[in-house]
Amino acid sequence: MDAELNFLIDAVRAAAGQGRTLRLRGGGTKDFWGHSLTGEVLDTRGYRGIVSYEPSELVVTVRCGTPLAELESALAEKGQCLAFEPPHFGEGATVGGMVAAGLSGPARATVGAVRDYVLGARFINGLGEHLTFGGQVMKNVAGYDVSRLMAGSWGTLGLITEVSLKVLPVAPAEASLMIVGLAQGPALDLLHRWGGQPLPLNASAWVRDTMAQPVADYLFVRLRGAVAAVQSAKVKMSADALALGAQVQQMDKAEAVQDWRASADQSLAFFEAPSPDVCLWRLSLPQTAPVLDLPYPFYTEWQGAQRWLWAPSSAAVALRELAQSVGGHATLFRASAAHASLDKAAGVSTPLDAVQQRIQQQLQQQFDPKGVFATGRLQPI
Repeated sequence: MDAELNFLIDAVRAAAGQGRTLRLRGGGTKDFWGHSLTGEVLDTRGYRGIVSYEPSELVVTVRCGTPLAELESALAEKGQCLAFEPPHFGEGATVGGMVAAGLSGPARATVGAVRDYVLGARFINGLGEHLTFGGQVMKNVAGYDVSRLMAGSWGTLGLITEVSLKVLPVAPAEASLMIVGLAQGPALDLLHRWGGQPLPLNASAWVRDTMAQPVADYLFVRLRGAVAAVQSAKVKMSADALALGAQVQQMDKAEAVQDWRASADQSLAFFEAPSPDVCLWRLSLPQTAPVLDLPYPFYTEWQGAQRWLWAPSSAAVALRELAQSVGGHATLFRASAAHASLDKAAGVSTPLDAVQQRIQQQLQQQFDPKGVFATGRLQPI
C-alpha cells in the first residue's frame, strides 16, 4: 500500500484512539467557509495523482490530494472536462476538497452538480477503516449510494482518498451573449421562457452595475452544444431580447471564458465586499422564485436558482425567513472582514428541522463514532 495512504490511515487511527479531532485540509482554498476551523490539520496533498483515465469511457479516477488544475489540464488535452465547473477559489485547490465541498460553477443548473458525476469513492472513516463504495460506471450501485453522500460533507464523515468521476467531451460550439437593459424580473422571465424551449442554454448571470453611469442591468447567457444549435439559438435569443427593448452583443470568446471562470471563482467585481461590515450570502431557491424585495445588491445565477447578495449578519433571520417563504434557504457563505466570529454566531446554514437533524447525527455516528472529524464546521459543537 502507498506510504502516503498508510500515513493518512495511521493518523486517523491514532486520533480515534487518543480522542483527538482532525481537520482535513488540501489546498485550504475554502477555509473561509463554515463555522469553526478547529482540530489538528491533516494535510492530504501528499496523496496525489491520476490513478486511471479512460477517455473513451468518460471516466477518471483521481487521488484526493491531486491539484484540481492538474486534473482539468489532463482532461483538456483529450478534449474533455468536468462539466459542473468546480470553483477553485485560489491556487492549490484539490480534487478531494472539490468533492468534499460539493460546490459547482455556472453550468450547475443545466448539467448537474458535483455529486451527479461521482461514480465511486474510497475514504477513511473515523475508525481508520479504508472503505470502497461505487465503482467506475454509472449503474453499479446496490444499496446506499455512499460515494455521492461524501459530496458536500465538508470532511465531517470521512477522509476521501480516491474518487472516480464521470467526465464529458467539450461542447463543439460555445457563445456568450451580453444583454443590456433588462431588470431582474424581466430577465428571469426571459430565462424561464428560454428554459422551456429546446435551446442550448448552458449558464446565465444577472447583475446590476451600480458603478456605471448611468446604472445598468446586465444579463449574460452562455450557449453550448452543436454548432447549428448554438448559431440558431443566438439569432432567436437575440431577437427575443431586442423585442423587450434590450441591447444585445456577442462577447469575445476568450473574454467570456475568463468571465465565466471568474464567476465560478468569485473574482468578479461584485464579489468584492462593498464594506468591511457585510457578509456574502448565498440564497438557494427554486428557479421560478420571484424577485426578492431586499435592499441589497444581487448577483443572480443558475436561471434564478442561486442568488448572491451582500448584507450584514444581523439580517440572518429576515433573509432565512424570506428564502424559506419561496421554498429555498440562505447560507452565510463568507463572513465579513470586520467581525467574522460574530457573523458566524448567527449561523452559517439554515437550521435543519428535527428529522433532518436526526438523520445528520445518525450518519455522523455511523461514519465517525469517535468524533475524529467533529470539527464543528457544519454546525457549532
